[in-house]
Amino acid sequence: MVPETLLVERDGGVATVTFNRPKVLNALNTQTMNELRQVLLDLRHDEGVRCVILTGAGDKAFVAGADINELAVQTPTSGKQHAMAGQHVLELIETLGKPVIAAINGYALGGGCELAMACTIRMAADTAKLGQPEINLGLIPGYAGTQRLARLVGRGRAMELILTGRQIGADEARQIGLVTQVVPAASLMDEARKLAGRLAASAPVAMRYIIEAVNRGPEMAFPDACVFEATLFGLVASTEDMREGTKAFLEKRKAAFTGK
Repeated sequence: MVPETLLVERDGGVATVTFNRPKVLNALNTQTMNELRQVLLDLRHDEGVRCVILTGAGDKAFVAGADINELAVQTPTSGKQHAMAGQHVLELIETLGKPVIAAINGYALGGGCELAMACTIRMAADTAKLGQPEINLGLIPGYAGTQRLARLVGRGRAMELILTGRQIGADEARQIGLVTQVVPAASLMDEARKLAGRLAASAPVAMRYIIEAVNRGPEMAFPDACVFEATLFGLVASTEDMREGTKAFLEKRKAAFTGK
């Protein structure tokens, strides 16, 4: 099924998924989230795709938040189900097994900020604005924003941003660790594609294990996390890519990784 609210493009090993509701600043509604879930599952199982870029249509917004019309009618039961369904979709991004780059081209607020935080790497245009303004609606973040933001920027900064609903610019977001890179708006997609191309040329199995180790390790006791890392190291040491990578290094040539 072709999604109606998303554009999906493939270029070699890189897939670009664009949120395509520019008239409402690419706000997330149930249809968009359902379509995103299916697209992510398709990309997970597509061995030809090694890196994914998420961005927004137009030059104003990455994703400006959730659809307020849907939020306004939530009940205690439906509200919990709504939040957990969104958390599940964002967890698919975090656990895709392939790097996902958020190319933040404008407003990334509420659900849009939560979406970006689930990505592996966040690259922002210098015009981008990020924040969790749910408090202004009498709400709290529901797509794991309270949890990911605190883990990325620390409890104190997360508390201040969520309690005030303050929007921050790209430079401040970089300073506190919410985004990793800020580039001129005009060159955002070029830089995102350049990074995606570099990641797509790397060893897919090793990359998957790196993402898993970095995501899961902090939730473990340090000795357990080290054992987990060592286990993944042992697994990757059995791959053809490891043999190709070490052989290419010794032969002073570029490695050709196959994901095996």
